[in-house]
Amino acid sequence: MSAAINGRFYLYMLTKQQKIKSVGEAEKILDQNKILVFVDFSGTKVEDLRKLKRTLREFGAQLKVIKKKLFRIAFQNKKIDFDPEQFDSQVGAVFADKDISEVAGPVYKFFKEVEKKGFKILGAYDLSVNNFFDAETVKKIGQLPSREILLAQLVGMLSAPMRIFLYVLDQKSTRSTGSGLS
Repeated sequence: MSAAINGRFYLYMLTKQQKIKSVGEAEKILDQNKILVFVDFSGTKVEDLRKLKRTLREFGAQLKVIKKKLFRIAFQNKKIDFDPEQFDSQVGAVFADKDISEVAGPVYKFFKEVEKKGFKILGAYDLSVNNFFDAETVKKIGQLPSREILLAQLVGMLSAPMRIFLYVLDQKSTRSTGSGLS
């Protein structure tokens, strides 16, 4: 935990009850969500983090900071083979009950905005299939267009040949009716 006094943050130790509560919260997060995106927010301004939280809320996701050791205990309690202590820096977890493609996009856009301020994407864990994605994979998924845009592009690609075919048929019928009148 931390407390702000005169604009400075001071860290203090969590009590055993606070640690138990944090582990319980982490276990609840693991139970109720499909995806966790791990981010390093050190050096990122509080205003920027608030902006990220607002953006994530629009997508049905949240950002939560839980100590890595307590998160590891929650993973162990849920029999999930993953250790968040592998990350060297401060870790925040973006979690949502959605697919990784829906969460990685807004996180990646935020990352591009504040990249030079220290914000980093560390990786993601898909709880539905127990699979870890490294940072580069999450960034690549985040760069993809949304599902709706991809579907619209697919429909456009599939309908283009039909439109061309109908145009050719229309031109043929126009020529054949036009030449029959002469």
